[in-house]
Amino acid sequence: MKRVLDVGNCGLDHGNISSLIGRHFTADIFSADSADQALALLRKQAFDLVLVNRKLDRDYSDGLDIIRQIKADEALAATPVMLLSNYAQYQDEAIEAGAEPGFGKSQLHQPETVETLRRFLA
Repeated sequence: MKRVLDVGNCGLDHGNISSLIGRHFTADIFSADSADQALALLRKQAFDLVLVNRKLDRDYSDGLDIIRQIKADEALAATPVMLLSNYAQYQDEAIEAGAEPGFGKSQLHQPETVETLRRFLA
């Protein structure tokens, strides 16, 4: 079974993401509220995909910083990561930091989003 780590989303958004993934893929979905929690989970177990909110719901810290931390850690760098943001400039920054092309929450119900996820969760 595939494993997804959802970082920094509020309960409603986490539920929407979980619902989308659950409808199209067989995956366990875990949640982390902070960078420290996400990094601790990543160091304890392998994930097939990490979805990072641009601004974390709990403390509004920058999701791009978490992506940079993951990609700078030799033990975690190979883990696929996507930024959740509707803004192209932040998607570009995430890709520059080593993330896979992500998507925004406004795109959750679009077929292209399922195809974006399929590469990692099929």
